[in-house]
Amino acid sequence: MVGRGKAVNPGFRLMILKSVPKEARRASFWKRVIAEAEVSRRNRRVVNLYKLNRLTKEGDVVYVPGKVLGTGEIDHPITISAFAFTRKAYEKLLKAGSTILTTGEFAERYPRGGGVKIIG
Repeated sequence: MVGRGKAVNPGFRLMILKSVPKEARRASFWKRVIAEAEVSRRNRRVVNLYKLNRLTKEGDVVYVPGKVLGTGEIDHPITISAFAFTRKAYEKLLKAGSTILTTGEFAERYPRGGGVKIIG
């Protein structure tokens, strides 16, 4: 599969598609997430914890269409999902009291993507 002129992993896009219920795929939020899954791994977004700390407040719901890295700290709990987390980022988010969801769980809770911040 080729997307935006670069070779991509078709299995990853398929995994995202299978995670998101069919009725939710029509929402512009999930269309954007699926489009991000088509980008090659080299060009995917990366977000550090200090950026999440700066751009969110307690209780925010966030989706990162890329990888969350562990540089920095987060001092408030958020609900978050992403394509991937580093071990350090995952541990720091749990320590802050955050709720970390898989893409499938996130799609079940937020099928239309309303009130969700996309950061990346």
